[in-house]
Amino acid sequence: MKQNFNLSFSLLLALTLGFTACSSEKKTDDGSETAEVVQTESKSFGGLALYTVRDSMASNPKATLQAVADAGYAYVEAANYADGKFYGMAPTEFKAYLESIGLTAKSAHMGMVNMENADQLITDVKAAGIEFFVIPVPPMGMFTAGPEGMGMKGTADELVTIMNTLGEKCTKAGIKLLYHNHDFEFKAMADGTIIEDLLLEKCNPEFVNFQMDLFWVTKAEVDPLTYFEKYPGRFIAWHVKDMNAEGKFAPVGTGTIDFKRILAKKDKSGMEFYLVEQDQTFGLDPLEAIKISHAGLEEIGFK
Repeated sequence: MKQNFNLSFSLLLALTLGFTACSSEKKTDDGSETAEVVQTESKSFGGLALYTVRDSMASNPKATLQAVADAGYAYVEAANYADGKFYGMAPTEFKAYLESIGLTAKSAHMGMVNMENADQLITDVKAAGIEFFVIPVPPMGMFTAGPEGMGMKGTADELVTIMNTLGEKCTKAGIKLLYHNHDFEFKAMADGTIIEDLLLEKCNPEFVNFQMDLFWVTKAEVDPLTYFEKYPGRFIAWHVKDMNAEGKFAPVGTGTIDFKRILAKKDKSGMEFYLVEQDQTFGLDPLEAIKISHAGLEEIGFK
């Protein structure tokens, strides 16, 4: 991937100012003109995957969500659901609080789904005003993780069946299902199957589409544009997540991923929305990291 260097002066300036100042002239009572400085806040745009700020969301979700809004984000992706609540709030309460601070929940990662609880989870996601129900990893005990990395037990065909079944349920309820990738979906299984390819080929596009994680596809040494060309219109959402020279997570715009090149193909991919995510911040306060990433989005050209 093309090397991106450190944050430019303009990006750092955006971080420190947080607003745009402009001057205009105003006539006084005697007809003379004086300069008047008007400060206007930057328009909110883009989304944040709340997994990035999961620790502060666990301790003080409302204050954290306010900080996310203050950082310039327009919408979020939930990543915590338990006992019928999102971050301890009933679905309608969660929706109302977000609206009160100028945010919406666009999507939710719902890795705890199974065939027994699927209908209730779908009902709660819809009640929260969330449009996209996202499967973050192979569900229902299929996902594996260990010292050798992430993977999946069972077959890709079994995963296809699960996805199509859940996708049909979501569609009937008036929401949409997406599958989120890591790196292992792009690597051949023992039988030679590439999980991502099989999902794209066998999942019904009326019921199932995809959230492309741009860090993990890069980690797998795969060009996302290859998938956009081969499967146009299927990648409705992106996780915009940067990678530093050591292959670790980094704030958007500070790493090595050429997001401008990828963004140029957003229409081919089918991207409707995107979310900043940084799984680990390596000593940097996540609430500061998301500010750096938001400034990075703007410099790259995301809107």
